[in-house]
This record gives sequence, structure tokens and C-alpha cells, in this order.
Amino acid sequence: MDTAKFRRDLLEVQSELQRFAYKLTADKEEANDLLQETSLKALDNMDKYTPDTNFKGWVYTIMRNIFINNYRKEVRDQTFIDHTDNLFHINQPREYDDYITENSYDSKEIYRVIHGLPRDYRIPFLMHISGFKYREIADRLGLPLGTVKSRIFFTRQQLQYLLRDFRK
Repeated sequence: MDTAKFRRDLLEVQSELQRFAYKLTADKEEANDLLQETSLKALDNMDKYTPDTNFKGWVYTIMRNIFINNYRKEVRDQTFIDHTDNLFHINQPREYDDYITENSYDSKEIYRVIHGLPRDYRIPFLMHISGFKYREIADRLGLPLGTVKSRIFFTRQQLQYLLRDFRK
């Protein structure tokens, strides 16, 4: 494929790529950055494109891969690594984590609200925050998996609503 046709094809899909980028990022500025990075990468790798194949699919794949790589990099950058000599943060007792949580909410109030929920919602939610997986909860309670997921989701929504006054 000659350079002029490649660039023309790339320009033709820019508006569709812009919409796809916005769908991935949900932010206009990030979508513009993703579009620009995708266009640049496509131009840099023009020689790797096989003529008479799906050009739009090729460019969409480039965009999706860039988005995934950027997301993974962002997650990796936010991962906390304890560099202290004696691993101070890792070796903190569990009560230390509870203390941090109590800075945001009064734990008695949280438990009061949770125990005020209907039993059908409270039990799966308490099992979930205790470490049970959705499938384990469904098996133990004899409920369909979708029902368990829905009840936990709705319980979270209800707790956010009921505890909205405790947010900082």
C-alpha cells in the first residue's frame, strides 16, 4: 500500500476512532491522547500492514492494545511496594488496617446499618466481605449465581446511600 492511500484511509477512520477512544476512556482529553498515540503508532508501523485486509480492524486493534497497555501501566504505577528496611507497612497487624478504615467511618455505625438490612441481602454481603467467592456463596445458600451477585450489588448501593453522611 502506498503512503498516500494509507494516510487517506487513516484520516477516513479518525472520527470513528475518536468515538471508540472516548468509549474506552470516558474522558475527552484522554480520548484525544489515545487517538493521537494510535495514529502515530499506525503511521510508524505502516510497513507491517498487509494490503487488502481490514484496515479499520487493524487500527482499532492498535488502539485497544495501547489502551490496555496504558491501563496496565497505570495499575502497576499505583501498586504500593514497601521499601522500608524492616517491611514496616507489610508487617503491620490487621488492627492497623481497621484503624485506617475507622478514620473514615464509625465501625459501629457501619455494622448497625449492615445488620439493619434484610436477611436475604445481609447474609450474602457479609459472606462476600468475609472472603467467600460468589460461587461459594451461591452453593452454600442454594441460590443462583446471578441472584447472589445482584444482592451483593444492591447491598453495596444501599450502604453507600445509607452511609452518605459519613463521607469526608
